[in-house]
Amino acid sequence: MSFWLKSGQDTLHKILAHRNNENRAKNVIIFIGDGMGLSTITSGRIYVGQLKGQSGEEYQLEFEKFPNTGLVKTYNVDKQVPDSAGTATAIFSGVKTRYHIIGLDGRAEDEKCDKKIVEISKLSTIANWAQESGMDTGFVTTTRITHATPAGLYAHTNSRDWECDSSIPMNQRNCAKDIARQLIEDEPGNQFKVIMGGGAQYLGMNMEPIDSDACFRSDGRNLVKEWQANHTKGRVVNNTQDLMSIDINNTSHILGIFSPDHMPYHAVKSAETPSLVNMTTQAIRLLKKNKNGFLLMVESGKIDLAHHSNWAKLALRELYELEEAVKVALRLVNLEETLIIVTADHSHSFTLNGYPNRGNDILGFANKSKEKPYETLSYANGPGFFYHRRNDSKNVNETWRDVAKDPTHNDPFYMHFAGKYLKDESHGGEDVGIYAIGPYAHLFRGTFEQNYIAHAVAYAACFKDWPSHCGNAYNRYFYGINKIPQNKFNSAQQNTISFIAMIFLLTIMFIQL
Repeated sequence: MSFWLKSGQDTLHKILAHRNNENRAKNVIIFIGDGMGLSTITSGRIYVGQLKGQSGEEYQLEFEKFPNTGLVKTYNVDKQVPDSAGTATAIFSGVKTRYHIIGLDGRAEDEKCDKKIVEISKLSTIANWAQESGMDTGFVTTTRITHATPAGLYAHTNSRDWECDSSIPMNQRNCAKDIARQLIEDEPGNQFKVIMGGGAQYLGMNMEPIDSDACFRSDGRNLVKEWQANHTKGRVVNNTQDLMSIDINNTSHILGIFSPDHMPYHAVKSAETPSLVNMTTQAIRLLKKNKNGFLLMVESGKIDLAHHSNWAKLALRELYELEEAVKVALRLVNLEETLIIVTADHSHSFTLNGYPNRGNDILGFANKSKEKPYETLSYANGPGFFYHRRNDSKNVNETWRDVAKDPTHNDPFYMHFAGKYLKDESHGGEDVGIYAIGPYAHLFRGTFEQNYIAHAVAYAACFKDWPSHCGNAYNRYFYGINKIPQNKFNSAQQNTISFIAMIFLLTIMFIQL
């Protein structure tokens, strides 16, 4: 009794003592756990706690200690359950859009490029706004650098799959530019000071081993060499040693490409491949050089990919690496001037269930002792269905493999049970968590639409021409909104409703009343 009473009072006093930080967010770091739904966070919390010798349930992930939390509604404008293209667009542009679409609003159609519609539906992002405000920008990811979440910062495309030129259908190539080219050639991608992740083949860079399932460029271009030619004081690195030995003071940009396709899982990678912590460390060290501040996005992207294959252990290990990256960021920045946000783009059909005892192995079995064993962690759908289903028995009570006797249960690539077969497990549609600390972190509380995140970041960081707490930003924004040419999309104005129009409508309503 005394333990829990003291624990409750300690939490109460900590919350009562909290004071909001209303400084300008000179720096902004957004951590995205791709597919990191609340069930993944709970399971990951227990997993990490047990690795540290605890029972697990009482452990707190580093970002769970942040003073401000909320819930984010993730649906796309045309889907109850979203994908990463639409969610990344919402997070980074402040505008929700369709499933499979990146950087275009709801007027754009999936895999149907129309130049007129693309032009009027293009969205600017927090990367544009930060650059226009004099800040340096960049991102790191464990996926391809052209994958949906990072592409949400810089690309405009009718299909998230159009990552390299050969992936675009022939009848669309006169209209669409592949995502890799957009990153290297167009703003804001060509202004990033830091780009790190996988995807060498998508940029036309030769790297072993060749991945036959990954995209190959058909135009013969090596976009990495083109990037290097445009950034003569920048460094291209391909392994941990080269990344960590960069002379930051004499380096203007970093392009780190560490694998032909997605980067390997942390649980099975070699020392030659940098960790998310390595990439985050060097990214912050370089971006900190700008006296005007920086914007950095850090994605632990393979949480999502592991879930799609029902590899629960690998997913939780990727979450652990995200936590470690958050820890290193907290050590490298000043929270009086740095806003740190941790969130997910969507969830998965992943759950922890049953009645396991306190401290039970989170990767173990959930049932009461007299029942046939089943796993604490399972999926509503995915490839694990056929792995677990027995087809060699006519006994209706022997439908499933005995998980307690499975010799592969402790392997990293062990597939957990799925209730319905899908080649790739699906996303989940429930709200995801958001955790924030630093200047104006108190803007992130309650339950809100996913596109709100970009608006709150712009307010906290005082991005140019956006509503904020700094000076006369409101006046600059509202005064200039109708003077921006309609064909300009790389400005904040086109992503919001005219204040003047809103006042006019409210006046009419008041007169009618």
